[in-house]
Amino acid sequence: MDPATIIGLVVAFGALFGMMTMEHVGIVSIFLPAPMMLVFGTTIGVGLAGGALKDTVNAFKSVPSAILAKKSNPAKQIDDLVTIAEKARANGLLALEQEAEGIDDPFLKGALQSVADGTDGDELRELLEDEIQSRTSQSRQAAKFFMSLGGYAPTVGIIGTVVSLTHVLENLSTPDKLGPLIASAFVATLWGLLTANLIWLPIAGRIKRVMELEVARMTLLMEGVLAVQEGTQPRLLGERLRAMVPKADLPPEGKLVKSKKVSEPQEAEAA
Repeated sequence: MDPATIIGLVVAFGALFGMMTMEHVGIVSIFLPAPMMLVFGTTIGVGLAGGALKDTVNAFKSVPSAILAKKSNPAKQIDDLVTIAEKARANGLLALEQEAEGIDDPFLKGALQSVADGTDGDELRELLEDEIQSRTSQSRQAAKFFMSLGGYAPTVGIIGTVVSLTHVLENLSTPDKLGPLIASAFVATLWGLLTANLIWLPIAGRIKRVMELEVARMTLLMEGVLAVQEGTQPRLLGERLRAMVPKADLPPEGKLVKSKKVSEPQEAEAA
């Protein structure tokens, strides 16, 4: 998994508590049940009110998978597609059905089976594009949900502060209590800002980024499979797919070593 989210949140909260320690701010004075209940409860409540119940449930279900998402390896995917192209070139498209049986990726497996079944190229592209859209629709909605929570939370915090300040004004006759009451009043605003910028918005950004990487991965596989169906020469296919991937995500030398090793015995058999 890519630990960016975990590392980022640890650094962010670590910096916050480090600042509190240096400023001699008591941690207990921040963890007040009333403002925390207001900010978390009201923020999630208005987020729920702005959509459907299943949107909220699916959004929270998407968090673990987004945080634990595996790193994508475009170079290996290109090598695999080139190898598949070489086998299809040597044995025909029907051989892809047997090749699909050994593939764990459901998207690539289904695409290869469709090619082996003789699905038309235009129909296959439309089918795969619809599958990409449907697979990422839940992630889009989840990212949108947490973005909305990031927008609601600061305002909810301000509401909590206003409510608390109303209580402060009721106690003007006791000046010795005003200091603690005012400090407690601003805790709601603090939690509104903290939850928005250290929880909800980072989660939304993570889900969105993982979705973008997944779309890029499936798009690469789709173009590769369609090129295999068209009979594109394996070496040209590798160059074409590499042009779709940022250079930073590819090995420095940019050589498809695996595909060359596989092609030599196949060429020998063909001869």
